[in-house]
Amino acid sequence: MNEEEMAYQEALDYLYSFVDYSLTRAFRYSPEKFDLGRMEKLLARLDNPHRKYKVFHLAGTKGKGSTAAMIASALREAGYHVGFYTSPHMHDFAERIQVDGQSINHLDIVELVNQIKPHVAMIEHLTTFELTTALGFLYFAQQGVDIAVVEVGLGGRLDATNLVDPMVSVITSLSYDHMAVLGYTLSQIAAEKAGIIKPGRPVVLAPQKDEARQVVEKIAKERGASLTLLGRDYFYAPWSHSMESQSLLVWPVEAQQDINDFIELGERPGWKPPLLKIPLLGIHQVENAATAYVSLQIAIHQGLAISEEQIERGFSRVYWPGRFEVLRRDPPLIVDSAHNRDSALKLRLAIDDYLPGFPVLLLFGASEDKDVAGMFNELMPRVHRVIASESFHPRAMSAQKLVELSHQFGRPAQAVLPVEKALSMALDLAGTNTAVVATGSLFIAAAVREGWQKIEKEQKVRVEGI
Repeated sequence: MNEEEMAYQEALDYLYSFVDYSLTRAFRYSPEKFDLGRMEKLLARLDNPHRKYKVFHLAGTKGKGSTAAMIASALREAGYHVGFYTSPHMHDFAERIQVDGQSINHLDIVELVNQIKPHVAMIEHLTTFELTTALGFLYFAQQGVDIAVVEVGLGGRLDATNLVDPMVSVITSLSYDHMAVLGYTLSQIAAEKAGIIKPGRPVVLAPQKDEARQVVEKIAKERGASLTLLGRDYFYAPWSHSMESQSLLVWPVEAQQDINDFIELGERPGWKPPLLKIPLLGIHQVENAATAYVSLQIAIHQGLAISEEQIERGFSRVYWPGRFEVLRRDPPLIVDSAHNRDSALKLRLAIDDYLPGFPVLLLFGASEDKDVAGMFNELMPRVHRVIASESFHPRAMSAQKLVELSHQFGRPAQAVLPVEKALSMALDLAGTNTAVVATGSLFIAAAVREGWQKIEKEQKVRVEGI
């Protein structure tokens, strides 16, 4: 390890020396643990960097990362200097803080950590995520970004990112996840997510179950925040799809008659609907793309300068790995980061859509606090065999427990560690006529991607050596 990487590792060790609730098996989401006052003091000492650029702020159970990535990509196409804050990372901590599509340099993290240390020493009980968020906000200010696209870490109301003053707040699909933390009903979860709504700032809401929608509508009304709802104010529909990309239509309610004519009669001179092409696969990404598009339309009303062509180009060039990502087409190797029951259902629908007729071998690993039984209920109708594995994350469920649960669903299964070895075995067992689908957590998705990259590299060396 060279001197630069040693310094980077020391900076990460410093950040992780604070409380990191993502590594904790059980905790209570409460003002005592998630006190925005701490974050407010830290940002004030750093000269409030989060107030020096415009912000898109996104919360949601699923889809917020994909939606945020599409918004950021479109903004870059429009010529804006764009910050992007996301979590968790897939391969490298630096992925969490990006400017213009590039992860922060390791030495910049070292420098930023050294800058904040004296301020951090003056504030008690700060957490790893709070420090990371402050680093992101500070870096964006120092880089002079025009706009930052900021993804909530957990919940919304008490999240460290929730001190921004957004030009648009965006709430993506809400479902059951982190229930011990956010609540056991959709109403409770929606109330936490809707905590990002600011007085007088517009809100975009993806389609929701009535229980969640009503809570968000109530909070938006109480705060005088105009609410734009997909499925009421804007509509969308899938148009075409392949293993490389898919397209969708999006239109405002007032354009419904034009859309009716388009659907029945085809294009006419002088008018055509927005037709967006995205490289992200699955019907759920159609919803995410529509949510991103509408968020940009609402921002245009706030003064954002961006054209339809720039939005279309940005969406077509978005990069967001590990979400129904096709690593190999024939036979298929798919990696996905589904980690709750709703996302497992969406994954199964994508399997039905893109892999019809293929038997599926499931490579699976998940965190112990996840609804694995619920995920298996959704996935097992399309699975004929399971390879269970586990990541190095402290909350990882043991592979042997996953085997036992697979047997309860009547599927043959075996535990294989580490993930890299599990991938090799899955590919061998699948042969040439079975699809391998790896999922269960972002950590499993990352490990499979890294394992596949290593396999491809070894294959290339063998071919070139012949």
